[in-house]
Amino acid sequence: MEYLFSKRGSNPIENGIHYHVIVSYSKPAGNVCYNGKVIVENGAISKIFTELEDGTFEELTKKFTNTKNEVPRFENGISDLIITENGMKIHVIFVDKLKPKAKAYKEAELPEDN
Repeated sequence: MEYLFSKRGSNPIENGIHYHVIVSYSKPAGNVCYNGKVIVENGAISKIFTELEDGTFEELTKKFTNTKNEVPRFENGISDLIITENGMKIHVIFVDKLKPKAKAYKEAELPEDN
């Protein structure tokens, strides 16, 4: 996913509720990803929720920071590494902010020699 954002870029992420995000948990065996939503205030993530099977959301935790012990921000559609109060490491990915794939040039059809 990071490759796509670095290749295409991200549209701006405004303050407000963002319903189409992926919450990616870093685990020793690899990442585990869940659908979620976040609240962005003053250009930073203030609340993180994961989606439950019934379509409702559960708040992840009330206390979390980035690795510099600051409020988590984001760049190019992906958050800083977020550390929760119980030591979980996560990233939030704003999938609906990914810029569309660039259109390819259409090759010209050359006339045939009959």
